[in-house]
Amino acid sequence: MEVRYAPDPRRFERMNTAEVRQSFLVDDLFVPGELKLVYSDIDRLVIGSALPTTTPLSLEAGPELAADYFAQRREIGAFNIGGPGGVRVDGQEYPVANKEIVYIGRGSQVIELSTLNANNPARFYLISLPAHTSYPTQHAGLEVADPVHLGSQAEANRRTIYKYIHPQGIQSCQLVMGFTELAEGSVWNTMAAHTHERRSEVYMYFDLEGDALVFHFMGQPHETRHIVVREGQAVISPSWSIHAGAGTSNYCFVWAMGGENQDFGDMDAIGMEEIA
Repeated sequence: MEVRYAPDPRRFERMNTAEVRQSFLVDDLFVPGELKLVYSDIDRLVIGSALPTTTPLSLEAGPELAADYFAQRREIGAFNIGGPGGVRVDGQEYPVANKEIVYIGRGSQVIELSTLNANNPARFYLISLPAHTSYPTQHAGLEVADPVHLGSQAEANRRTIYKYIHPQGIQSCQLVMGFTELAEGSVWNTMAAHTHERRSEVYMYFDLEGDALVFHFMGQPHETRHIVVREGQAVISPSWSIHAGAGTSNYCFVWAMGGENQDFGDMDAIGMEEIA
C-alpha cells in the first residue's frame, strides 16, 4: 500500500506540474491481476482498484492500517467500470455489472473481487474511509441510483448525477459515493466550481475513448492548476481545493466524499469572477 502525505495550500502554490501530479494524481490503477491501494492522510482515505482476471483478488489489511482485516474499522465502496464481476463478502456473493456498486460495511472480514469473463474483466474502483459503526453490505444498480439531470447543451455541461451511497440511499458512516455521466457533446463538469471545507473528495475518470483526456482543475480559487487525467485515473481533492474538469470529449467520473457530514448540498460556491 502506497502512503501519501498531502501538501498544504501554501506549498501547493510553489509546486511544478510533476510535483502536483505526484501528490494528487493516482495514475497506476487497474493493472490486470493486481490489487492497488493508496493511503492518503487526507481524511484517511484509501483509494484503490482491483482487476481480477482468472482468479479472485482478496482485499486484505496491510501494516499501514494496523488492523486484523481491512474492514475492521473501515467501510468500502466498490464500483465496477468494467465487465461483469462479483464481490464476495463473508461468503455472500454480490453480482456486479458495469456502473454498479457494492457498499461493504465495517466488520466485514473476508472480501474477494472476481471476474466472470477474463476476456472482459471487471474493473473495481475502491474507496474506503474510517467507520465508527456497522451498516449492512448492499449492492445497487442504476435502477436505484436517484438520477439528477443538470446543465445544458449550450454550456457544454449536460450531465446526469447518479447517487448510490448517501443518506437517502445506501446508508454509511461517512462515505458518500456515486458517479456522473456527461451527455454527448458536453465536456464540462462542476463549473461553476465549489469547495467542501468540511469534506474531501476524489474524482476517478472513466469511459474516455481512445486518446481522449480530461483537464482537471484544482487549487484554491485564486491559485488554480490543472492536471491532465486519462482513462481510469483519479485525483484527490482536499477540502480547500476546487474540483472541476473539461474533457476532449464526453466521459464519466466516480465521485466519493468523506468528512464531517454527508449532506450532498454542503458546498461552498465559488463565483466565476473569483477563479484565477
